[in-house]
Amino acid sequence: MKRFTMLLIALLLAASVGAQTVLTRRGRAVARIVLAEDTPADRTAAQLLVRFVREASGATLPVISGTPRRGDLLIGAADTAGLTEDGFRLRTADGVLRLSSGGDKGAVYGAVTLLERFLGMNYYAAGVYDLDRRQSIEIPAQDLTDNPAFRYRQSQGYGMAQDSVYRLFLRLEEPRDLFAGGLWVHTFDRLLPALVYGADHPEWYSMIGGERRPGRASQWCLTNDEVFERAAAKVDSVFRADPGRRMISVSQNDSNFTYCRCPECEKVNEEEGAPSGNYVRFLNRLAERFPDREFSTLAYLFTMQPPRLSRPLPNVNIMLCDIDCDREVPLTDNASGRTFVRALEGWSALTDNIFVWDYGINFDNMVAPFPNFPILGENMKLFRRSGVKRHFSQIGGSYGGDFSELRTWVVSKLLWNPAQDVDSLMRRFMRGYYGPAAPELYAYEKLLEGALLGSGQRLWIYDSPVSHKDGMLNAACRKRYNALFDRAERAVAADSVLLRRVRLARLPLLYSELEIARTSPEKDLDAVVRTLDTFEEYTARYGVQTLNERSNSPAEYCRLYRARYLPQAEPNKALGARIVWIDGPAEKYRTDGERTLTDGLFGGATFVESWTGWEGCDGSFIVDLGRETEFTHVETDFLHQLGAWVLLPRAVTYAVSADGEEYRPLGRRELPEDRSVPVKFVAAGVMSAEPVRARYIRVEIEGVKTCPSWHYGVGCPCWFFADEVTVR
Repeated sequence: MKRFTMLLIALLLAASVGAQTVLTRRGRAVARIVLAEDTPADRTAAQLLVRFVREASGATLPVISGTPRRGDLLIGAADTAGLTEDGFRLRTADGVLRLSSGGDKGAVYGAVTLLERFLGMNYYAAGVYDLDRRQSIEIPAQDLTDNPAFRYRQSQGYGMAQDSVYRLFLRLEEPRDLFAGGLWVHTFDRLLPALVYGADHPEWYSMIGGERRPGRASQWCLTNDEVFERAAAKVDSVFRADPGRRMISVSQNDSNFTYCRCPECEKVNEEEGAPSGNYVRFLNRLAERFPDREFSTLAYLFTMQPPRLSRPLPNVNIMLCDIDCDREVPLTDNASGRTFVRALEGWSALTDNIFVWDYGINFDNMVAPFPNFPILGENMKLFRRSGVKRHFSQIGGSYGGDFSELRTWVVSKLLWNPAQDVDSLMRRFMRGYYGPAAPELYAYEKLLEGALLGSGQRLWIYDSPVSHKDGMLNAACRKRYNALFDRAERAVAADSVLLRRVRLARLPLLYSELEIARTSPEKDLDAVVRTLDTFEEYTARYGVQTLNERSNSPAEYCRLYRARYLPQAEPNKALGARIVWIDGPAEKYRTDGERTLTDGLFGGATFVESWTGWEGCDGSFIVDLGRETEFTHVETDFLHQLGAWVLLPRAVTYAVSADGEEYRPLGRRELPEDRSVPVKFVAAGVMSAEPVRARYIRVEIEGVKTCPSWHYGVGCPCWFFADEVTVR
């Protein structure tokens, strides 16, 4: 019996050893990589294995075509039952490790999985990865099937443009992989440009307020048959020029409220109960015209809610966007999110061809804390349960943004399998990327998350640190965060690479300190200047280029901060002056505006604080200085932020009075139209050649009122925002 037991153990050990695939032994190649077919994906999979096995062991695995022998790794095996697009199977059979693909990049992702599991690879950022270096590499017998949760997975990360292999390890795709002619979202004006056709065919574009409004953000008149035929001809030409792709986006321009309200379109809108019905009908016509092609269209802003009657054809893809939702809790747990969930449920009842675009980004302040990690996996699980097939998680992967590299890495893992634990993923990344500083940075992020929930404050895509100055960014919290970062920097002080990463992670906290300080009448000016100097030094040294979607640079921000928010040599004689409305602002700005126009605190790049706004009208008010005062210069500060429909006014006129009854002109300043994208602050002032004595200053502002044809909101009311009135 003893000899029998020993024999059985020996046989089992031999079977176990035989089932292993030995890639290398003592720095020499043992296995071969055999390609069943020399497809681009299979070849890429082989190249990845060869590169990193050689880097780990010093051995170069041969790549051949033909019949595998025992101990080989076969790429392109035919064991594909149950595999979906990009899915793969790793199975050891007859002494051969077989990698089968469900299509597209399945073989690549199978190779990546082997490298991650058996060579210890973690690809954290462009050019940054872990790899176990050893001369002997063995892979135990495999029986693994892995399909992605979503057939198409897209996110953001600046590093993908710098390192194509990094993108493969993230298992992410890009629109150019899928959409013909690069036509991916907001394509109406690319297909039928208003600049080309608008003058001769205004009837092709939206009727807004009883008038046809051609413009780059105007929508199409979808009940016009000429529009359909011209669009169909354009689509046909795009597919002919790009025969390798079968999908195209025919979708509304990036604007709200600009859909057509002509009688024919309004009739359809009423029948369908939502403007989306017109879009589904139009896309269905295209889908019928080109039955072997797939058409994607947006369910975005005014088209988010599904139609009552029309059902998308199978080759019509609905790209559903949750842009209006708050981000502090999962979509199921707040009012704005539940509105989206109802839309998702409605579309899911109509079609199983849904692409969700989820926003986890702060467009206005990318370099600001945005602690939304806990909701990412929960939202993805919701999308998967709802039958979503494609998913774009827009999470703000710009360089220097809030934990950009961590966000890209965590989201890529969740897009493949949203059931993974987010905290475990965060800790794993931080250990590998930040080294000894990881515990402090993890504690910082978790404190932010808890403080946000405790504050009850919303988190949204146009957020400002100032909105959280009494919540997650209050003084006590910021003190604790800074202490954690101080410890983190000390932990990696001897490693310049890790120190750089920690300092980049600190930028959102430094930025928040500056933003909150500029809104505070009482502040430690020396501390503010030190923070500003540090922020300027780090952003310049590490090459951070932008702070927001509008491409405003850190260098410009620091220059403006010194000019606008630090004390100036000449005091403002209007400080604390009383404001009396003549043509007052929008109701929600009236009370605060009476204070903020003369409180000595200039507004920032977002209109959510300090600014006073008028919509679709002119504005006027009186500044009461309290007593007769001598001055020569009066100016008012205005915000230029096109993305928020905030345009500069046309002109500002000033008049002065000693008694508040009789006014005499002081001057008028006209402002040129500005179509540039970056956020700007523009002072509109007048200067008197001789000193003026007056108590009252009347300010009359002529607004643009309606968004022009070149603007996103063509035909709709636009805003102007004023802040500080300065008298010197």
